[in-house]
Amino acid sequence: MSEYTTEEIHHHVKTYVMVFVALAALTIVTVAISYLDLSVVPAVILALIVASIKGTLVACYFMHLISEKVTIYWTLLVTLAFFLVLMFVPLSTMLAQAKV
Repeated sequence: MSEYTTEEIHHHVKTYVMVFVALAALTIVTVAISYLDLSVVPAVILALIVASIKGTLVACYFMHLISEKVTIYWTLLVTLAFFLVLMFVPLSTMLAQAKV
């Protein structure tokens, strides 16, 4: 016999459909951004923001990581720390060379 009731199944299907709709809408937003008359830097920043949102949706719902909050927070914190180091160390070096 099945472990899940009909209501639980409908709830999960509804969630997956909503995530699919959000991913489709964000894909349309990504394509729309490519048609905007933006310079390279703002276009890349917007594309990365949209891609990050899409990746978060996939990880949370399709990889079932939404219930792993503590692990996700620590992973995000470590990732953010590495990101900041990788972005600001070269930036500080470049700024130091520009002052010379």
